[in-house]
Amino acid sequence: MSDLIAAVATAPGAGGVGILRLSGPKAAETAARVFRPARKISLAEAPDRQLLYGSVLDKEGRVIDNGLAFVSRAPHSYTGEETAELQCHGSPMVLSLALEALFAAGARQALAGEFTKRAFLNGRLDLTQAEAVIDLIDAETPAAARQAAGRLEGTLSRKIREIYDGLVDVSAHFHAVLDYPDEDIDPFREETIRTALDRGLTATANLLATYDRGRQLTSGVPTTILGRPNVGKSSLLNALVGYDRAIVTQIPGTTRDTIEAKASVGGVLLNLTDTAGLRETGDEAERLGVQRSRAAAEEARLVLLVLDGAEGLTQEDGQAIALAREAPACICIVNKSDLPPVLDMDALAKDFPHICQVSAKNNAGLEALGPMVAKLFPTGSGSEGEALLTNARQVEAVTRTRENLLRAQEGLEMGVPPDLLLTDIEGALDALGEVTGTTVREDITGRIFQRFCVGK
Repeated sequence: MSDLIAAVATAPGAGGVGILRLSGPKAAETAARVFRPARKISLAEAPDRQLLYGSVLDKEGRVIDNGLAFVSRAPHSYTGEETAELQCHGSPMVLSLALEALFAAGARQALAGEFTKRAFLNGRLDLTQAEAVIDLIDAETPAAARQAAGRLEGTLSRKIREIYDGLVDVSAHFHAVLDYPDEDIDPFREETIRTALDRGLTATANLLATYDRGRQLTSGVPTTILGRPNVGKSSLLNALVGYDRAIVTQIPGTTRDTIEAKASVGGVLLNLTDTAGLRETGDEAERLGVQRSRAAAEEARLVLLVLDGAEGLTQEDGQAIALAREAPACICIVNKSDLPPVLDMDALAKDFPHICQVSAKNNAGLEALGPMVAKLFPTGSGSEGEALLTNARQVEAVTRTRENLLRAQEGLEMGVPPDLLLTDIEGALDALGEVTGTTVREDITGRIFQRFCVGK
């Protein structure tokens, strides 16, 4: 299998610009066979990162487009290898013919995430930065984009390295004292060890505390729209996502299964689930839908409880209210504000501090929902200076780091010999190294890069 890889790096479909990317041995030489500069200079001889204008060729050497090209030589490239990039019009046919020409010249199709994987393997990125690349591509809110950009710049890496370096100092001193007893090396004092362990435990605890917000930024808040039939749940879903995601009729029980969609509300990404109306029914399909509604409400971090403001509360409303009270967070949406009000708002406010009056059908009043969501789920600025854990892999590794440190701390208090304490400290170092990828297994990295698109 060739070590030279190539791929289309722009999204599928027609566009103003299309990009082909190569990485590996003889990338510049191979690209030069598919690109003819207008000036009398070969692409393989061009200075690093200098754009050249010229013609893009097919595998027969025929001109198929005009465009730009440049090379970046190792180690000063994204992957750390010799790379080349061709930029032309975003015609799927032109890109296909140019990619075919690159394959004929000796390149092979890049695998999903292979460019970024090479950047990781060549030390250009650590694993947290590589994960930040895909999080940046997938970002759906400004805060998520800023946070991913910060991790790509190394905010989380630096925090992990700070903890790692502190433990390495302890481990290195241990080894020096144990391995060279005749040397004039200061012996370890119990207080020195305790201080180092305390710092590591505090730092890991602080990092683990960031996970809820990190997950919220990257994955969104699981949100269930709950209520009895015909209160406007599906109309609310459609209003929030900006298109007709759910069918809306006047017939009770139209929604029989959960419907999912995403929407940014108040700068917070909500993973919305529209549910079947809560009521007793003899219809088997609708009954199963109601069961799913209850399950969705129990799993949600936020419930949007929808009530009909033009009617009084019913027994079915009572079922929805009881479920909503159990949720970690709830906003009561009083719908149909375009009709004469009947619902007792003062009584409702005693149970629900967050109430929003809207007309989902007319998109009226929804602007008040954003600040309520932002207050319940603050994202902060999404600042690139914040170090947040954003996925379960990172959390699991930091948790094991902490468990090793706790065992070392317990052993210290029990008077365990230093060489036994060293085992737990080195276990903490191994676990911490998994976060950045210094000690991570190949099968784990493989799963991470499978999330990527082919051109990245």
